[in-house]
Amino acid sequence: MNTQTQRPPTIDPKAAARWLRRDRKVSPWLHEEIARRMQERLGWIRQQPQSWLDWETRLGGLASHKALQNCYPKAKGHLGGHDVAKDLEALDPRRAWWQPTSWPLSKKPSPQPEQGVDLVWANMVLHMNADPQDLIEQWQKALAVDGMLMFSCLGPDTLREIRDLYARLAWPAPAHEFTDMHDWGDMLVQAGFTDPVLDVERIELTFPTAERLLLELRGLGRNLHLQRFGGLRGRAWHDRLCKELLALPRSEVDGSIRLTFEVIYGHAIKAAPRIQMQPQTTLSLEAMRQALRRDRSGQAD
Repeated sequence: MNTQTQRPPTIDPKAAARWLRRDRKVSPWLHEEIARRMQERLGWIRQQPQSWLDWETRLGGLASHKALQNCYPKAKGHLGGHDVAKDLEALDPRRAWWQPTSWPLSKKPSPQPEQGVDLVWANMVLHMNADPQDLIEQWQKALAVDGMLMFSCLGPDTLREIRDLYARLAWPAPAHEFTDMHDWGDMLVQAGFTDPVLDVERIELTFPTAERLLLELRGLGRNLHLQRFGGLRGRAWHDRLCKELLALPRSEVDGSIRLTFEVIYGHAIKAAPRIQMQPQTTLSLEAMRQALRRDRSGQAD
């Protein structure tokens, strides 16, 4: 597969890698809220997972990681992505620096089981990745057969008010293009997932001032567009931007600035690998049993 054709056409891989490596002491507040809403969907999982994998916990939400632990107290949790070698206890912002419990521990996360985990949890990671098809395939490999992937990401309607503003002023785009929900579904199927289900929620956030709006957006991400402005903006441009932001749609309640965020939620099941039949094919007894069970019931026991 040529992964180059699967990459978002406007995302800068180097900038995306820098954002992912960014050291975070706290998780973005919006990510924590989206994780809370995604956790409400855990009720769709009828069979309790015995193991789960949290991908990029610091970016997806430290509080949501704790919530997953409470939701599945008997299941074994694992870390994925850049968080594999990180100690979550050392990243807890509520602990003072002088307390020994806040210092990094030598204990590393337990390795993932060879047969894969039952649940991969990936909150607000996919839309900032330069090669999402490869990332989805990593999740597929981390799952056991019939394991579930649950993820969320931003959709193309996100920040449409600021995108329209930049286009009207003939400025370079304020952010890279976000992928549509239907394209995510195609990528999931291509990676070996079955029964993908995706839905969209549009959230309107309000900000009392332009300065507060910009501060909050810096915590949520960066402009990864390949054709973004290549230098540093001056104070005059910043003042112009704040003035223009005041002309965006306002809340009817308190007059604060309104912005749209489109959130895509998705879940899918890892399908059993298809048996490639050759003129002479050797199968293990267990593989034959699973194939026969699937032929009878349409799914594994």
